[in-house]
Amino acid sequence: MDFSSKLLENAVHEIAQLPGIGKRTALRLALHLLREPSSKTESLSKALNVMRSEIKFCKNCHNISDIDLCEICNSPSRSGEIVCVVEDIRDVLAIENTSQYRGHYHVLGGKISPMDGIGPNDLTIHSLVEKVKTGSVKEIIFALSSTMEGDTTNFYIFKQIESFDIVTTTIARGIGVGDELEYADEITLGRSILNRIPFENSLKI
Repeated sequence: MDFSSKLLENAVHEIAQLPGIGKRTALRLALHLLREPSSKTESLSKALNVMRSEIKFCKNCHNISDIDLCEICNSPSRSGEIVCVVEDIRDVLAIENTSQYRGHYHVLGGKISPMDGIGPNDLTIHSLVEKVKTGSVKEIIFALSSTMEGDTTNFYIFKQIESFDIVTTTIARGIGVGDELEYADEITLGRSILNRIPFENSLKI
């Protein structure tokens, strides 16, 4: 793709680094920003810079937050005795959209994947185990995507906490095997949360 402006080319190159955006889409977005008042571009740039520099991670669940404890962990209407283990913020948003869950979350920041060089120490598994050790958590819900990496991560965590007096469940397999959680529709995901099963049972499926 030939550009008449090096400045435009650089902008397109940077936008195209975003996931799911190719060169043509990046060009369309760059040209759109050029047609807009400069204040729009400045507002976008400022919002991204502020997000990058000031965003925090909740000290309790590792969810993205504006303050030390996220709104979910701070809410008196949410139960800290039930903790739903998810891969990242997108899964928290997906489950929250179902309005079927009133517990807390624990965001791992990924899943164990030796092929990608991601091991247990690269995730927030240690802090989850420490949370279980306090005795304040009564149930852990495994809500990772039903992929090989997700199942491996579930099993690893299960082995770390199985000696404690805690219930471990997993979302019902209304979520198709191999599906990513964030793409599930709200009704299916909501029913999977409500109809969760003991984790040990899922090992026999």
